Amino acid sequence: MVGLVSLLVIGPERLPKVARIAGFWIGKSRSMLASVKAEIKEELHAEELRQLLKEQADLQEFHAAINETADAASSIKASLSALPEETLSDAKQPDEPK
Repeated sequence: MVGLVSLLVIGPERLPKVARIAGFWIGKSRSMLASVKAEIKEELHAEELRQLLKEQADLQEFHAAINETADAASSIKASLSALPEETLSDAKQPDEPK
């Protein structure tokens, strides 16, 4: 249908030249569109990588905080086990009213 209308409007003499020019510009626009798609895809991929790296850094900070807390708990446990038994039994008994 498009070919028939083109033949009637442009004429048989100029139709091959117009078809070559139209093909050239269609190919050029497809190429530009493909490059834009590729750039957008690269940018999205880079953004995903940045997000993953940020999440990994956050997880490392979280693990460091957990390890620090565990070390502090171990230190407290060690200091409590080092206390003499008398001190612990005194601490467990409530004070008598005076």
